[in-house]
Amino acid sequence: MFEEVVKRDWMIVVLGLLSVAAISWAYILAGADMNMTTVGTDWTLKYAVLMFVMWWVMMIAMMVPSAAPMILLFASANRNSGAQGARAVPTFIFASGYLLVWGAFGLLATGAQWLLTATSLIDHLMQSTSAWLGGLLLIGAGLYQFTPVKNACLEHCRSPLQFIMAHWAPGRLGALKMGMQHGAFCLGCCWFLMGLLFFGGVMNIFWIAGLAFYVLIEKLIPHAIMFEKLAGGVLVVWGIALIAS
Repeated sequence: MFEEVVKRDWMIVVLGLLSVAAISWAYILAGADMNMTTVGTDWTLKYAVLMFVMWWVMMIAMMVPSAAPMILLFASANRNSGAQGARAVPTFIFASGYLLVWGAFGLLATGAQWLLTATSLIDHLMQSTSAWLGGLLLIGAGLYQFTPVKNACLEHCRSPLQFIMAHWAPGRLGALKMGMQHGAFCLGCCWFLMGLLFFGGVMNIFWIAGLAFYVLIEKLIPHAIMFEKLAGGVLVVWGIALIAS
């Protein structure tokens, strides 16, 4: 009987993640088809909220696929603890920790967008108008690939079981805290890469999909040090070439 419940709950979590990802990508596609002349207008409160929602949904769409293994593992571990008599916690509470972290990043990204718009460093497509800005974004993202912080965050993302064993906390508050912790590690892996959206265009669906695919591959390939270093080297060379041109 318990195995049937676990299987049912597992399917609910999987369908939930797929639904969230699908809805988020549909929102992005709809936004990409908007009249982009409306972007970069006066920053009213309503417009700022709209931009924040855009960033938040975009982060969900890009990050849910790579966070899914951890969320599914939490669901399994949570149900196992329930089988041993502990009180099971709804998986959405754990996932909410990710949403809070991604929302915080969305606020920072919205602020950065406002600043870059005010200084005319991005155009109505939210794409860099300055070779210096684009080059520095590429170089910064490339160099970050070589930092210990990047490596540490990536190891946590690549080893969900180890994270569960080291950071397990009971109860709803514990689950939320765990979600925020692992969400922070996930963001730590790729926050600089997300900054490249200002280079390729925040509403460029191909650029968004390309970055999301890279983030997914980087987190799923275990111990792929050469892969991430190669990507970092390419970004640095690309940035230098852009500035030099």
